[in-house]
Amino acid sequence: MKMFEDLQATGFKGSYRTLCDFIQECRAAEDDEQSKGFERLSHPPGEAQLDFGTMEAVQDGEILDVHALIMSFPASNTGFAVPMPGENLGCFLSGLKQLFQQAGGVPISILINNLTPAVKKVRKGDKEEELIDAFRHFQHYYGFKVQVCNPSKGNEKGHVERKVGYVRYNFFSTPPVIKDFDDLREQLEQQLKKDRQRVHYKKEELIEDLWLEEQQQVLKLPEEPYPVFKQFAIDFNKYNELKLDQHLIHVPRARNYVKLYCIAYWDSFKVITNEGEIIFFDARPYMKKRRFILWKDILKDWLKKPRVVGHFRYTPYLPARIQEYLKVPSKPLSY
Repeated sequence: MKMFEDLQATGFKGSYRTLCDFIQECRAAEDDEQSKGFERLSHPPGEAQLDFGTMEAVQDGEILDVHALIMSFPASNTGFAVPMPGENLGCFLSGLKQLFQQAGGVPISILINNLTPAVKKVRKGDKEEELIDAFRHFQHYYGFKVQVCNPSKGNEKGHVERKVGYVRYNFFSTPPVIKDFDDLREQLEQQLKKDRQRVHYKKEELIEDLWLEEQQQVLKLPEEPYPVFKQFAIDFNKYNELKLDQHLIHVPRARNYVKLYCIAYWDSFKVITNEGEIIFFDARPYMKKRRFILWKDILKDWLKKPRVVGHFRYTPYLPARIQEYLKVPSKPLSY
């Protein structure tokens, strides 16, 4: 506005709107060489896209955050998903191994964004991205190529982003009840296998038939899966505690040993001696991380609206005997 007033002082006769239009035209002329539209990309068979999506499940009556690693094949619109407790390197590589098993092979190429467990340095200027060494070794072992999206250009992997939303809204709209991650993985695998019986949105063929054709293009799985674990020496404090996943874990009599090592997998860890003797084994701390369902507030609402008990979203999370008791119809008292 100040610019407009200054121009008027010099004798400018146009309106404020005219000035705004003039500025926009100048900017458009400067950007004329760069297209603002998107290019329609082709998706050769055997190429995949990968991303994480955060969902919720219920285990033992408590809410569990699930980081679903989802791999999609745009050529056939086929998707695979495995639930993981986090998005660290161990979960990422172990999840990829499980996805390859479900797909029955390895994609020729995988498109990812700048995932922390995969990319050490993002692409900047004329310098290409730099992958984390452990992921690079994993890639060479399975033989697939890696394509990394440009920074802040998540739309380049739009197919898997839509697949993440599809999985979330179709299979996690109500958090499923699970026994553990293995149970949820089996549920997801069966649901996505069943989902392939629908017709492709554009090609008017069953997704299952398209996938059987595309599956011929994927790479063969190696005879032995890649071992995913991290081994490191442990420094215990004076209370015989080690720090793992930002948690202090007590290992009895740990300081009685000269040197101990931790071998960490995606879901568990063990403490071993120099001779390989296992002196401690447990689940990773984040495997036990859950949130309470606010039953106190929910039950207060049920007192006011007893008829909703049979249809409420939290009812399936109650023990079977309590569900049965609450669903017994109340009979009016007669005097």
